[in-house]
Amino acid sequence: MKASTPSKKSLTLALALGAGVAAVASTLNPAQAQTGSAKLKACFVYVGPRGDIGWTYAHDQARQAAEKALPWLETKYVESVQEGQALPAIDRLVADKCQVIFTTSFGYMDDTLAAAKKYPNVIFAHAAGYKRAPNMATYMADFYQIYYLNGLVAGALTKSGKVGFVGTFPIPELKRHLSAFALGVKAANPKAVVDVKWLNSWFDPAKTREASEALLSQGDDVLSSAEDSATGVQTAAARKVPTFSHYNSMYKFSPDYVVAGHIAHWDKIYIDFLTKVHSGTYTAKNLANVDYWSLMNTGAVESGADAGVAVNPKWVPQLKAAKMTVAGKTVSVYDRLMALTADMKSPKPTFDPFMGPIKDRNGIVRVPAGKVASVAELNSMGWIAPGVVGAVADEPKK
Repeated sequence: MKASTPSKKSLTLALALGAGVAAVASTLNPAQAQTGSAKLKACFVYVGPRGDIGWTYAHDQARQAAEKALPWLETKYVESVQEGQALPAIDRLVADKCQVIFTTSFGYMDDTLAAAKKYPNVIFAHAAGYKRAPNMATYMADFYQIYYLNGLVAGALTKSGKVGFVGTFPIPELKRHLSAFALGVKAANPKAVVDVKWLNSWFDPAKTREASEALLSQGDDVLSSAEDSATGVQTAAARKVPTFSHYNSMYKFSPDYVVAGHIAHWDKIYIDFLTKVHSGTYTAKNLANVDYWSLMNTGAVESGADAGVAVNPKWVPQLKAAKMTVAGKTVSVYDRLMALTADMKSPKPTFDPFMGPIKDRNGIVRVPAGKVASVAELNSMGWIAPGVVGAVADEPKK
């Protein structure tokens, strides 16, 4: 991560808990950690606490699922490691005989690359980044397709024509998610806008509550939050405003107002990757071109208010009553939502939220007609889609 760019998952809670000192926990005792070659020891570096309910919680649930599914797997994790300070934590994990190390935040990218060079016999995999090495892969369970679907829902449900979005850091990941969300909102409701407020933090319930309240007070009557806690959902529920699960099911925090959302199943990636390491398919010499870009059709991400529940049943009648135009025909938003969900879950989707022609909010063509934004373009995305209201750092003007 560039020093001038906010890192993925910077965590204020870590400071509060101990001036950035990471807490370490292990599922193994020291004797188990020294077992023979039949075992594989995989270790995880987390940017937040396991109980954040969001990003880190999802990774840790996947770690546990992988350990349960793979009898030869031993795991260890280090939590609340600040970005830019991952290398010391990695050094300790290598000293503890970790054979595979997953670094689970965008801002760990450069530290992970440095560690890969320092420890050429250790296998590394970095989440959300784009830099690789012979012993360093990348992986991402990405939600941009689901953000578009959530945008359809938001556009259908807003009565004021104003939808709120609590952003974290304006890095490419968030820009593509915000833009996909706005494209969905505009598809369902061409007159609607998306108001964005940035936290410059990935876990800050107080700031999230403040930003959410500000958006709701200015008339936004649907709210989406990208921050790691359930605070955005809870704030929306207190104001009886529809909202969305993010990273995990947050349905239990607001069964009346969580309408849809995105849920990560990182275990789909971890189990596949670790199985290939264990079998010798992946080694410390052949990972330079290994990049897991996992979308809806891999099962690594799910569209839903809760696991297995695409749309909260309480909101289905309103979504069926809401109409939109698709290829000159009038259809219900609900039917469009279900059709696109089925399509993007298929082996060869015919729809992509970033299918051209698409202009940015400054009127510049970013995706030409007949083209679809590439993974590389999405990973470096700086532009913002039409309909977004609010400042966005490092937005290109031409």
